[in-house]
Amino acid sequence: METIYLCIVVFLLCLAVFDLFVGVSNDAVNFLQSAVGARVAKFRTVLIIASVGVVLGAVLSTGMMDVARHGIMMPDHYSFHQVMTIFLAVMVTDVIVLDIFNTLGMPTSTTVSLVFELLGGTFMLAFLMVASDSSLGYSELLNSNQALKVIIAIFVSVGISFIVGIVVMWISRVVFTFNYQKHSRWTIAIFGGIAFTALAYFIFMKGLGKSPYIPETARQYINDNTNLLLLYTFIISTIVMEILHLLKVNIFSFVVLMGTFALAMSFAGNDLVNFIGVPLAGLDSYQDFQANAHGIGADHFMMNSLMSSAKTPPIYLLAAGVIMIIAMATSKKAQNVIKTSVDLSRQDEGDEMFGSSRAARAIVRFSQNIAEWTAHIIPVGARKWINSRFNANEVELVDDKAAFDVVRAAVNLVVASMLITFGTNHGLPLSTTYVTFMVAMGSSLADRAWSRESAVFRVTGVLSVIGGWFITAGVAFLTCAVVCLIMWFGGFVAQGAFMVLVVFLLWRSNQQYKRKKAQEKESDDSFRLMMRTRDPDIVWEMLRKNVRDTQSNTCKFALEQYNGILDGFNSRSVKELRRCDKVLRKALPALKKVRRQELLGLKKAPQEIAIERNTWFHVGINSDQQYVYTLRRMLAPIKEHIENNFNPVPEEYIKEYEPVRRTVNDLMTMSGNEISTSRYDQYRSILAEADVCKDQLSVIRKTHLNRMQTAKDNHNLHVDMVYLNLLQESQQLLSVMRHQLRSAKKFME
Repeated sequence: METIYLCIVVFLLCLAVFDLFVGVSNDAVNFLQSAVGARVAKFRTVLIIASVGVVLGAVLSTGMMDVARHGIMMPDHYSFHQVMTIFLAVMVTDVIVLDIFNTLGMPTSTTVSLVFELLGGTFMLAFLMVASDSSLGYSELLNSNQALKVIIAIFVSVGISFIVGIVVMWISRVVFTFNYQKHSRWTIAIFGGIAFTALAYFIFMKGLGKSPYIPETARQYINDNTNLLLLYTFIISTIVMEILHLLKVNIFSFVVLMGTFALAMSFAGNDLVNFIGVPLAGLDSYQDFQANAHGIGADHFMMNSLMSSAKTPPIYLLAAGVIMIIAMATSKKAQNVIKTSVDLSRQDEGDEMFGSSRAARAIVRFSQNIAEWTAHIIPVGARKWINSRFNANEVELVDDKAAFDVVRAAVNLVVASMLITFGTNHGLPLSTTYVTFMVAMGSSLADRAWSRESAVFRVTGVLSVIGGWFITAGVAFLTCAVVCLIMWFGGFVAQGAFMVLVVFLLWRSNQQYKRKKAQEKESDDSFRLMMRTRDPDIVWEMLRKNVRDTQSNTCKFALEQYNGILDGFNSRSVKELRRCDKVLRKALPALKKVRRQELLGLKKAPQEIAIERNTWFHVGINSDQQYVYTLRRMLAPIKEHIENNFNPVPEEYIKEYEPVRRTVNDLMTMSGNEISTSRYDQYRSILAEADVCKDQLSVIRKTHLNRMQTAKDNHNLHVDMVYLNLLQESQQLLSVMRHQLRSAKKFME
C-alpha cells in the first residue's frame, strides 16, 4: 500500500516539474511583455535579468505553502488517503487546464486555477463526507472564505488596474509626448525617482524585507522606518536619474529593465506555491504518514500536520527557480502568450488576432459617443494642445520592430508593481496576470493605440482574455471535482489511468503545437517585419513579394486539391475526399487572415501606388478565395456520392475527361510559375488556351446532356449529375485562374 502512495508522490513531484514549465509559459507574460514589446534590449538580455529575479525571488521566498496545505481544505478532518486523492486530482487538472490555455495563446491565472481546483476537489469529497456523516458540516471541511476572497479580488483588480493604467498613461503621455527625448529635460528625473522608489519598495522592502534569511533587527528596522526610507530613496534616486539623463542614459529603458527584474522576483516569490505547493504538501503528508501512522490505515490517519505552516527547504526553491529559467528560455508557448499581450497593446495597426463581437461593437460605439460628447465640452484650444501631445508620428522607438515605446513600457511595469504592492499590503490575493495584462490594456487605450479601425478587434481580444480567466475558474472547479470523484470511486486503477492520460495529453498537445507554429511562423514573421517598416517604398516591395507568394502558392494548392478530388472520385477513395474537404475548410480562414494582413500593408504603401493597384489587389485576393469556393462546390456532390456507395463513375467518363484534366494541370502549372517568377512571357497564350479548354468543356457538357436525355433508363442518373457538376465547376476553375493571372500581372507591373 505504501508503495502505491510513494508512486503517487513521485508522480506529483514529476507533475510539479511539468507544472513549472507550463505555468511559467503562461505567467512569463507578466514580467516580459513590456520589455519585449518595447524591445529595450535583446531578448537574451531581458531573459537574463528576469532569470536573476526569478532565482532571487525563489530562494528568498518564505516557502509557505499554506494555500495548498490548509488555505481551502481543513486537513485535520481529512484522512491521508483523502488528501492524496485531492492533491493528485488537482495536479492532473492543473497541468491539463494550463496547457490548453497556453496552446491557445491565452493568458490565464495560475493562482485562480490552483485555488478553484483545490476548491473543486475538496468540495466533492466534502459533499461525499457530509452525505455519509450528517454530523459533519461544510464549514468544518471547507474554507470557502479564502475562495470568496480570491473571486472578489479578481473583479476589483481587473477594473482598478485598467482604470489606473489609463489615467497614469494619459498623464505620462501628456508630459512626455511620443517625442520623449525632447520633453524630458527635467521631468524625466522626477518620473525616474518615482519609478525607482516604487520598484525599490517592491523589491527590497516587500521582497527582501520579508525574507526569513535576513536578520530580524534589519527586518524590524525596515518596517519601523518605511516612510523615511521611501523619502530618502526618492530624493537620492531623483538626483541620480538626472545625472544619468545628462550622461545620455535612457532612463525609461533602465526603469523597464528594473521593473522586469522586480516583477520576475515577485512572481517567483509569490506564485511559486501555485506550481509546487500541492506536490510538496503531498510529500509532507506522505512523510508524516510514514513516520507516525504506526499501523493506522491510510483511510483513518488524519492529516493534522497540514494545519501548521511549512518552510520549504532552500534546495527545492533553488531547483524550482532553475526550472523556471529553463522554461522561460526554451518554451515556444511562453513566447506565444507574450505575443498575444503585445499584439493587443501595440501602437501601430496590424493583423488582429481576434474578430469582431457584438459586445465589443457596443462598447466601442458607447465609448465613441462619450468621447464626442466630452470633446464638445473641452475648449478648442485645449483640445488642440492635448492632440499635439499625442502625435504618434513623432514616436521614438528603441527598435523599428518595437510594438510600443519605452514610456508606455515603463508605465506598465511601475503601475503594475505599485498595484501588486498595494494589494499585498492589504492582504488581497491579486493575480499578477490580471494586473499586468489589464494595466497594459489600459495604457494602450490611453495611448490612442486603439484606432477606430482596430478598437473593436482589440476590445474583443480583451473581452476574450478576461472571459478566459473566468472560464478558467469554472472549468478548473468542475473538472477537478469530476476527476476527484472518479478517482475516489475508481481507486488506484482510476488514479493510474489519469496518470497515463495526462502524460499522453501533454505529449500530444506539444506535438500539435509544434506542427501548428511551424506552419504559421514564416508568414507571420514576414508580416510583422512589413508592419514595423517605416519606409513606404520598402513596404511596397515587401507587399509585392507577399502577394506574389500568396497567389502562386494558392494556385499550386488549388491544383493539388483539384487532382486529389479527381483521384478520390475515380478510385472511390473516401479517405482522400475527406482529406481534401478538411484541407479546403482550413484554407478559407487562412486566406482571410492573409487578406487582412496584405490590406494593412497596402495602406502603408505609397498612396499613389496603393490607389492605382487597389482594384487588382482585391481581384487577386478574391480569386484566391474563389479557388476554394469552386473546389468545395466540386467536392461536395462527389464526396456525398462516394460516401453513399452509389454507382461508380463509368470508365467512359474518366477517359473523356482525362484530356481536360491534363490541360487544366498544364495551364495552372504555367500560371503558377508565371506568378511566382513575375515573368509573364506566356501570359497571352495561357489565357487563350484557357478559353479553348473552356470551349472544349462546353462541348463535352452538351454531349453529356444529350447522353442523359437519350438514356433508356436512369440507372446512372446520380453519377451523371455529379459528372455534370464536375464539368461546370471545371469551367469556373479556369475562369478563376484567368482572373488571378490577369490581376497578378496588373498588380506587379
